[in-house]
Amino acid sequence: MNEMAAVKRSYDNSRREAQSRQTRMRIIEAARAQFVERGYPATTLEDIAAAAETSPPTLYRLFSSKPALLKEVLDVTLGGDDQPVAFGDRPEIQAARAQPDPAELVRAFARIGRELMARSAPILHVLATAAQVDPGAAQLLAEIRQQRHTGQSRIAAALAARGALDPNLSESEAADIIYAAMSPDVYRILIVDRGWTSERYERWLSRVLGSLVRGAQSQDSPAPA
Repeated sequence: MNEMAAVKRSYDNSRREAQSRQTRMRIIEAARAQFVERGYPATTLEDIAAAAETSPPTLYRLFSSKPALLKEVLDVTLGGDDQPVAFGDRPEIQAARAQPDPAELVRAFARIGRELMARSAPILHVLATAAQVDPGAAQLLAEIRQQRHTGQSRIAAALAARGALDPNLSESEAADIIYAAMSPDVYRILIVDRGWTSERYERWLSRVLGSLVRGAQSQDSPAPA
């Protein structure tokens, strides 16, 4: 009887955890849509609860505040799912960094950059605009920018470790170029303002990253007339 009760409690806990996770994801998806459509300052937690078809007390229980919810939205959007795995530790990042061929390495990161920006650029734009009027959003934006620079610097470090970095560039300079090229601002300019396709953006990004590789400049130079 005790064993049966233990099994039932375990089943009930698993079911409750699954339901709670589903509710969290429903709230996160509703919040992302509301933030993008209405802007962060104008969106209330009550608006999000209604869009997620859940009660405000449930939302407050799962997310203590609007800034906390925005951070969760960003974490899930940047990671691509709700798994508690740091972006730099995800298998696709590890596989790209492990590429022995520098050309394949930069192509892999260009693809990852395109996929990341395609899903996260709208909410990152929301954060950037909210940061102009909201101190909490400004702090979160600064943290994300620092994390992005740290993470993207590892591309330059991987090239340097292979002896593949252009000798005219320091690792720090290469990291700053990567940080600028892979920024959501540049993505928005090319995709939204200039109407590029995501495929064209990926090809462009691959060329920019490829230009950091030793010998790329001479290879790309036109033949003499």
